[in-house]
Amino acid sequence: MQPDFQPEVARLNRVIKNYGSRRALQEVDLCVNRGEILALLGPNGAGKTTAVKLLLGLLDPNGGEVRVFGKDPREARGRQRTGAMLQVARVPETLRVREHIDLFSSYYPHPLSIAETMEAAGVCELANRKFGELSGGEKQRALFALALCGNPDLLFLDEPTVGMDVEARRGMWKQIRSLAARGKSVLLTTHYLEEAEALADRIVVLHRGRVIENGTAREIKSRVTGQVVRCRTKLPIEDLLRFDYVNDVRREGDSVEIQTSSIDGVLRQLILTDPEAAGFELQKGGLEDAFLALTAK
Repeated sequence: MQPDFQPEVARLNRVIKNYGSRRALQEVDLCVNRGEILALLGPNGAGKTTAVKLLLGLLDPNGGEVRVFGKDPREARGRQRTGAMLQVARVPETLRVREHIDLFSSYYPHPLSIAETMEAAGVCELANRKFGELSGGEKQRALFALALCGNPDLLFLDEPTVGMDVEARRGMWKQIRSLAARGKSVLLTTHYLEEAEALADRIVVLHRGRVIENGTAREIKSRVTGQVVRCRTKLPIEDLLRFDYVNDVRREGDSVEIQTSSIDGVLRQLILTDPEAAGFELQKGGLEDAFLALTAK
């Protein structure tokens, strides 16, 4: 670990960003911690790409503060420690993949070797092919290689697996997890909620330029969609309402339906209080359900 590497590596502090009369970000607070995979979610136009561009120093805020490694993101020292894979990226189509990696590596003081970069990004078989000849998924892998080649401490990945087949997507997931395990930080934007749930240590949801949720996938699902336990029990509703984690209880015939924020917590209390409880059915809301509920609000 480098001596100046702080637990918090990037931050937006009450950031405002306008495009003319349109406000894209409204006093957004967001941080990325060392060794963390942070997924930034939101519908189109929510402000995700604007947030990433601010952290990369490609845009200036109209209000608030942007810091990367404790400094202005436009400073060269910090930029040498970041890598980015953006949807708006454009590279010469006549250069071969190996030539691109060689060129991009020269911009960094301590890059990975070309062989390491190609292996990590899964582009070894593409090394001698021109970028313009690649399929959509192959181009994504090549752009991932360019984001990795500088051996960055902070990596921005904007919709990285668009156009990839299942095998290539899973291969990239493996590499992203490996980066975090080595203490690297990753900010990921994606429309694939399965991807966010599989990878992210923490999720921030943006909607109309505001942060509307921040937490782990499990926390967000619990807070937004709730969880349900159905069972047969002799316990009266009044007793069940006194359990920890219980939000509501209603009776349905000889069964009860318990709305809860923790299925495990309710099950433990039920079994201890009523050992004869039976017929358990469990229902957990998914991240997609939570996302749709949040953005609908």
